[in-house]
Amino acid sequence: MNIQSQAILADLKRPGSLSVAFACSPAEVREAQRLRYEIFAGEMAARLHTLTPDLDHDDLDEHCRHLLVRDNATGQVVGCTRVLTDRQAQQAGGFYSQGEFDISQILASPGRFMEIGRTCVRADYRNGATITALWSGLAEFIAEHDFDYLIGCASVPLGERGAGAHALFGDLAPRYLSADHLRAYPLNPLPPRDESAEARYSIPPLLKAYLRVGALICGEPCHDPDFQVADLFILLSTSNVERRYARHFMGRS
Repeated sequence: MNIQSQAILADLKRPGSLSVAFACSPAEVREAQRLRYEIFAGEMAARLHTLTPDLDHDDLDEHCRHLLVRDNATGQVVGCTRVLTDRQAQQAGGFYSQGEFDISQILASPGRFMEIGRTCVRADYRNGATITALWSGLAEFIAEHDFDYLIGCASVPLGERGAGAHALFGDLAPRYLSADHLRAYPLNPLPPRDESAEARYSIPPLLKAYLRVGALICGEPCHDPDFQVADLFILLSTSNVERRYARHFMGRS
């Protein structure tokens, strides 16, 4: 695995502060994979296709950059996400999202794309500070490499017989649905909505973070049976990330 060294991108100067940086060694990548396993397999009971005990990994990992959030007091990795650029995706055979959605219309748009995925945060760090730290690292990477779009899959709970995911999409679509020419089509759509099922839902923190920085939802959700969730395809113009985070984290006007 060719992993280049990367300096710390953000250090939030307060007690119990967090720092965010890209992994610069295979050992650091394994820290991210171990956290992913703990949360996805241990907490979410996801069915992971891994060959290494206690690590969540797949064929895309070696093509990705892995962004880690650490607690400075303990050195523990408490959050992570991985970045797959358009150039790396060509080498990898495509984006992760293309295994769930037909996104050919979106990728036909001019500009550079980067995908984030496998995002997770340790349970006792699921707060605004950790998500903000991740976004600060992403904003720096976006600015350095001139990406135009950030894409990814945001997971939402299915609810009773998928009714929760249907209700969430129905409520968000009027405000956040993309234009017709920027649509993603699920390869494994949810079954039709069962009107007899209770349609309760909550919006996961990661999806809230996407929407707050101007992301669009690009169509109906896809059913992910391995993770027992529904995934929404997210498209974000990176100018929104830079505009909202650059001044605060990078001192840019």
